[in-house]
Amino acid sequence: MSANDLPRPDTLQRPRFSARPSTIIAIVMLAALVAMPLFVKSYTLSTYRDILLLGLFALSLDIFWGRTGILSFGHATFFGLGAYGMAIASIRFGLDPQWASLVGLAFGVGLAALVALCVGYFILYGGVRGAYFTIVTLALTLIAHQIAIGWSSMTGGDSGLIGVQPLSVAGFDFSGSLASYFLALGTLAVCLLVGLKLMHGRLGLLLTAIQDNETKVRTLGYPTQFILLMTFVASAAMAGLAGAVYATCTGFVAPDQIALLLSTEVIIWVAVGGSGTLTGAVIGTFIVWQLQQKVSSISIAAWPIVIGTFFILLVLVFPKGIPAFVTEKFRAWKKRGSGR
Repeated sequence: MSANDLPRPDTLQRPRFSARPSTIIAIVMLAALVAMPLFVKSYTLSTYRDILLLGLFALSLDIFWGRTGILSFGHATFFGLGAYGMAIASIRFGLDPQWASLVGLAFGVGLAALVALCVGYFILYGGVRGAYFTIVTLALTLIAHQIAIGWSSMTGGDSGLIGVQPLSVAGFDFSGSLASYFLALGTLAVCLLVGLKLMHGRLGLLLTAIQDNETKVRTLGYPTQFILLMTFVASAAMAGLAGAVYATCTGFVAPDQIALLLSTEVIIWVAVGGSGTLTGAVIGTFIVWQLQQKVSSISIAAWPIVIGTFFILLVLVFPKGIPAFVTEKFRAWKKRGSGR
């Protein structure tokens, strides 16, 4: 899809939704995750809950980076804002416990979206793209991390905040490992399926064309800067949602949840799964986590070296991500088999 193929706004028709391979993969993956509690222990279930929320975080980055080609190196800022917003509202504001978690959730997501709106407005409407956008968002994470450490009276400083209340809705709280697992899974499922629906529709068509040639898309009458800004804000809000739910499930928030390392890791997760696929972002998170567990069981100190080497090999050997590489090999094998 290129900008040359993009019709004018008054002639663009909304495409019909079809069961694409990525959608089928997403449904199968979610169905397997629904059945997972039948086969794992409570502690392991809590670990998978955290991975699901980190997968949601990776999904949020993939929606923006994968579809626009603009890399945000500061997405941990929005994850951390969601987590800290949730923790501060539920601990510092002195709210009624019945409403504290819901208010905290809304505050965390709203804070992430507001910061993205303010920052995104100036850099996107200012024409900042490519490497310059990456540098600005990287600086944003460094600033946010320093605020999280320095404003200790509000954020808890290096120690973070402990005692974040479990999410409570209509008198039901998601405090148990099973309940919090399905909270994470349900949140991921809704965001993933809605994201696939949007990216396979008119919005995905526009973002792909903007990535190909933004100037030409703008000459056709599309408000490209506004489209990019709203996509960036939606991506940040989803990252904030992941952070807020993560905080309420684990019960704490720490500065490393708004640090540069997390911003780097989420880029690797998306790259492993294949940017722009959405489903691949979640799969990539699981792949890297499994690799980390294997390596860390041998030597914790070896993990940074292994992940660095792995990322270099990924760029050289699997530029489209591991799932895409496996799919291409399978199609080539199937084509050779049918040609005999």
